[in-house]
Order: sequence, then C-alpha cells, then structure tokens
Amino acid sequence: MNSSADKLKVDPIPALISCGNPAIEYFTRQDILNEKMGPIEELWKIPSVLRILKKQENDGSWKYPGKIRKDIRSRENYDQLETYRILGELVEKYGLNKNHHQIQKVSEYFFSCQTPEGDFRGIYGNQYVPTYSSAIMELLIKAGYENDKRIKKGFQWFLSMRQDDGGWIIPFRTSGMNLKEALLSDEPNLPDRSRPFSHLVTGMVLRAFAAHPEYRKSAEAKKAADLLTNRLFLADKYPDRKDRKYWERVSYPFWFTDIISALDSLSFLGFERDNHQIQEGLRFLIKQQTNDGLFDLKIVRGSDKDLKYWICLAICRLFKRYG
Repeated sequence: MNSSADKLKVDPIPALISCGNPAIEYFTRQDILNEKMGPIEELWKIPSVLRILKKQENDGSWKYPGKIRKDIRSRENYDQLETYRILGELVEKYGLNKNHHQIQKVSEYFFSCQTPEGDFRGIYGNQYVPTYSSAIMELLIKAGYENDKRIKKGFQWFLSMRQDDGGWIIPFRTSGMNLKEALLSDEPNLPDRSRPFSHLVTGMVLRAFAAHPEYRKSAEAKKAADLLTNRLFLADKYPDRKDRKYWERVSYPFWFTDIISALDSLSFLGFERDNHQIQEGLRFLIKQQTNDGLFDLKIVRGSDKDLKYWICLAICRLFKRYG
C-alpha cells in the first residue's frame, strides 16, 4: 500500500484513479504514487480549462458573475475577487504556470493591484487585507514567480505588519469597524499591534510563506506557525469565521483557514508527525474517512462535482508528507 494511505482506514488511491477526472488521476499518480508523468501542459488542453481561459478579459482579469453590490464594493474589486478564484482553479487543479501566456497576463493584472507598500489591495476596498494579499501571492509563487522582486516586496510588507505576538490580523478588525464601514473608508486602518493574532488570518498568510522555498525557512514564519498549531480546532479571536466549526469546513483550492489548509502549510514549515497538534489534526481526518476511501467533510465553496476527490487528494498529500 502507498505511504499516503498507510495510516488511513481505507486506501483512497483506487477511488482517485478511477474517478474519471484526468487532472486528479495525473496528480495522484505523480504526487502520491511517484510515477513519472507526461508534461503538465497536457492538462492545459482539457476542455474545462479552455472554457475558463476563453472568458479572460483583455486586462488579464475575469468578470465577477454574481450580483454587484456597489454600495460596498466596486465592479473592479468584485472582478479582482473573481480573478483570484479563477487563478486558484487554473494553478491548483491544472498546474498552469507562467509558461502559459494567459497566466502571464493574469499575473501582471494582480501585480498592477499591488501598492507601493507591497500589499495587494482592492478586494476590501482601501483596507489592508493580509488574507487576500497572501492568497494571491501563494498562487503567483506556485505559478513560478517566486523570484520576482514584487513577491519579495510582498513578503517585506507581511513582515512589517505582524502583531506583537508574531501573528497577523485584518487591521480594521482591531478598530471596532464593521465590514461595510471598512469597505467604504478612504484610508486603510493601521492595526493595534497589541491585540492577539487571528488564526484565520495567520493561517492564510502562512500559505504564502509555505509556498516559497526560502521564506518558509524564516524564523518569523516558524514563530507564526507555532501560534497557528496552538489554535487548531479553537474559536478565533475575531468575528470573521469565528466559530470552531470552521476548522471542519473545507474547500479546494484552499480559501480560508481550515484543518486541511493549515496542516498543508505546516507540513512545509518544518512540522512533523510527532507534533501533538499535528497528530490531533491527522486523527480528526482519519475519523472522517468513509468506506469508499473518501472523506465526510463539509465542503463550503465551489460547484465542481469532483470536489470530494480533490479534497481526498489534498489529504493524501498531507499523509504522504507527514510520513
């Protein structure tokens, strides 16, 4: 049996390989079974990928398809949110990278949203938004931009915006301002650095650090990761996704901080299976496995019929990395 399945109740590999999704089969064979696969570019020709790419705007973005609430967010800012979602699909599910000219276009679109300070702004209006800044950077790094000076600038901004305890928050949440007030404000709120970190925010920021081959080794990332491990399955300190139930509500590609995304980052940040909190997280996932090899977890984003298989693949990668 493959190493990713040794500690699980049921071997999930047959379910993944037979699910009928060529991208899931490709990554299962490559990442879990260590098989030598053909060029990743073969996945870029899948009809579902071509349908997505066909809808890209000239500036590299994608238009938000839902209802626009102009009282809280502009069309441009909604489009930035949708473009982040689409980039996640292309990079995480199909392995697109900067060798594809349309990924170059969307990357330049995002870099145009980067401020002189280094953060990516717009999804929360003029507010500092460590969550989406890091999530965007994570995808750009995975797309091959890890050595771009603009990525370095983003990390410098993160390191300058930490709380006194070494974690991160959404700065306007320390001022008592609600989301609508924040989105309509002309100026970004600076954080009250004496306030405790948010594990929702810190978990998302650490995804960018975990994706980067150098910054994942930094002392600052290790300190923040230690903070995150001590918050697994606990309620957050701030209103956004505060309830502890959100640890168990998962998505793929990763969006907010949940138990799978957190364990994924921690696996790149030097944590091993003998860590008590890591063991707790892995045991939780083992308990959720069903007889078909998949996992009984609440999936909260997306309409992809294969999401249960993507979640299973993400968990298999975890078990393989943790040995």
